[in-house]
Amino acid sequence: MLVREIHHRTKNNLMIMVSLLNLTSADIEDEKAKEIFRQIQTRTKSMALIHEKLYQSTDSKEINFGEYIRQLSGDLFHTFLREPGKVQLVLELDDLHLDIDTAIPLGLILNELLTNAMKYAFPEERYGTIAVKFYKKDEEYVMKVDDDGIGLPSDLDIDKTDTLGLQLVKNLIEQIDAEINIQVDQGTHITIKFSEKEYVS
Repeated sequence: MLVREIHHRTKNNLMIMVSLLNLTSADIEDEKAKEIFRQIQTRTKSMALIHEKLYQSTDSKEINFGEYIRQLSGDLFHTFLREPGKVQLVLELDDLHLDIDTAIPLGLILNELLTNAMKYAFPEERYGTIAVKFYKKDEEYVMKVDDDGIGLPSDLDIDKTDTLGLQLVKNLIEQIDAEINIQVDQGTHITIKFSEKEYVS
């Protein structure tokens, strides 16, 4: 009960940060600066959602990550898409449980990938589809984020990118010892594979 209460209070504190960021950004006129605040908000909310799921779970260390993806992707869908009717969100998710030490970085990775797809894949009000898959094959977890939008630059090298969001993805990928594969072919197709670590409590 004490651990669950800690998760509940952590979630509440993170959401207070989101509210403060929202209030602060309301006074900012520069659109680029305001967008930075909005990205920080979504990253903070993605972590808060992990703690909310842990508070609701009977297990204080693991969450149903498939369920988490459903809620996070829905929240981002309504945050970043001006005309959500033009972009279809397709989810194929297994209800697999992940330890908090894997779930938080993976949730942040998903937040960045979905945010990028929703903001940049469909310019000029193009129609399209964003698909997220999450499953386990043998002993390996697989998360895929695909879109049929305009695609990332074909010469993109995630190890050399100067984009903050992709730098964050690279660092988080290393944190969970995952592999990432990016293909640009009639859209952007990103596959992340990892095996969950054994964490010492």
